[in-house]
Amino acid sequence: MELQGDITQLLHRWRDGDRQAENELFQVVMPKLRGLARHFMQGERKDHLLQPTELIDQIYLRLVAAKNRDWQNRQHFFAIAARMMRRHLIDYAKSRPHVEFTPLDGFENFFACRDKLELAVTMDRLLKQLSKTRPEWCTVVEMKHFLGFTDEEVAQAAGISVRTIKRHWHHARLWLFERIGSDNAGV
Repeated sequence: MELQGDITQLLHRWRDGDRQAENELFQVVMPKLRGLARHFMQGERKDHLLQPTELIDQIYLRLVAAKNRDWQNRQHFFAIAARMMRRHLIDYAKSRPHVEFTPLDGFENFFACRDKLELAVTMDRLLKQLSKTRPEWCTVVEMKHFLGFTDEEVAQAAGISVRTIKRHWHHARLWLFERIGSDNAGV
């Protein structure tokens, strides 16, 4: 059985209360979680007090608490983990109001925000809105923009064509830009 099927099966066994599956699952996914944490931390300022290992610890605790979630597959698991990491870093920055926040390349020109933290908080709020109506668009934005995946990598992870990924990316960007430019961006 391939790794993707193993992870999906482990997720389901874990949800059903299998403690051995939990141990196996986190041994299998930990390298990818470390990679995600390193990626997110590379985008932070150089003197950031939070280390990738601490970020993983925080996210691990949240993932364990979300055990009963209806895990669809490994992509769903990693998308949720990435979203949790992004939100944790935003919450961490919000708790330290005088800290410089790293910009989200390409989007800052479209925001009418006073500072970088406000930019990140606004982007997070918009992605939460987008995930309610178009979760597939939100996933593409998170994977491409926050994780740096190529169209091909997103297509492989999501199990859909590159053409569909490009269409989702186009529509998601339009959706974001419309809201960024409107008075509703801060709502």
